[in-house]
Amino acid sequence: MSPFPEPWIEVVGVGCDGLEGLPPALRALVEGAEAVVGGARHLAFLEGPAGRRVPWRSPLDDTLGDIAALRGRRVAVLATGDPSWFGVARLLRRRFGAEAVRVHPSPSAFQLAAARLGWAVEEALTLTAHGRPVGNLRRHLAPGRRLLVLTGGSEGPAEIAALVRESGYGASEFWVLEQLGGPEERLRHGTCALPPEGGTGALNLVALHLRAAPGRAVGLAPGLDDGLFAHDGQITKREVRALTVAALGAFPGETLWDVGAGSGSVAVEWLRIDPTLRAVAVERRGDRCANVRANAERFGLEDSLRVVEGEAPEALPEGRAGAVFVGGGVARPSLIEGLIDRLRPGGRLVANAVTLAGEARLLALHARFGGDLTRIEAGRAAPLGDGHGFVPMRPVTQWRHLRPEGA
Repeated sequence: MSPFPEPWIEVVGVGCDGLEGLPPALRALVEGAEAVVGGARHLAFLEGPAGRRVPWRSPLDDTLGDIAALRGRRVAVLATGDPSWFGVARLLRRRFGAEAVRVHPSPSAFQLAAARLGWAVEEALTLTAHGRPVGNLRRHLAPGRRLLVLTGGSEGPAEIAALVRESGYGASEFWVLEQLGGPEERLRHGTCALPPEGGTGALNLVALHLRAAPGRAVGLAPGLDDGLFAHDGQITKREVRALTVAALGAFPGETLWDVGAGSGSVAVEWLRIDPTLRAVAVERRGDRCANVRANAERFGLEDSLRVVEGEAPEALPEGRAGAVFVGGGVARPSLIEGLIDRLRPGGRLVANAVTLAGEARLLALHARFGGDLTRIEAGRAAPLGDGHGFVPMRPVTQWRHLRPEGA
């Protein structure tokens, strides 16, 4: 006898060929369920009494309540393809526990698309724009990269082509794949500059092989050109920014607090390390908050970077941070001391100062709390007479504090 309870929610992945495409055992499981949950397209595959059909409602939490009321009965949930790949399975496991849910996947749209294109799935980034800002795709644009993107409906392919084209990747190869695995399957090819013509059905996926125009690609490493950011002069310069992001460090799922964010350039570069990272930028000036938002949009980070107009610590969220950058609060040592207390164990705080008064405060904090104290000096070559010479940048004093594990 198994030590684990028997799942009562059976999540069945269905292709465009409907229940006819399921193995007999899975079809019998769906037909024998006391209640079947699904979208209108999936429920249309069913025969027999309509009383056992439970349509997805908006918001989804309402339907989760409907499912909770069915506990103890045999429940089947119909989903598209692989329900664990940008599908409903994660939502159900989070609400009811992994032991309550069993998943029966069918080939996903990503797998079918890769097969049609002759790609290996593991060589492409698999993404979704369904229910999310299309602008999020900007963070994934890089020369030579292959993308497979689930869209948000019939308008999705045109929106994606326009975004990629406007980002300097108009020469990218572009495919629209519809009704994959079904009798009305269709594949059309073009470029983002000249996407395929004609209407598109609601159930579709876009594939891209990215090609950037000269000078338009943005590299992956920290230290991006200052000119890529909207700012009013209040920006951590690229040389210092790269070292600051390195000092902050990052682990999957962490949150950064960028205090006195200015342009938000440090938060932007930190977020680009990993898609699971999140950041909160606190800035007291509304015009600078607008710059931070513009930079988040420019780099496809609208869902990852929250901008709060106000003063720290009042404007900061509850809880603890994995990393804190103080670029505009060194004048308030009490603020930094409070931020240290709100670091999670293993969290890092990095503060930069350019004035003598700010440097003195960091020296005092270093004397009290320890940590790493670094002086950053750099120069950029500029014309000088008949040749060139280095123009020194303002030195920056940087203090890094690590909260010990278990503290």
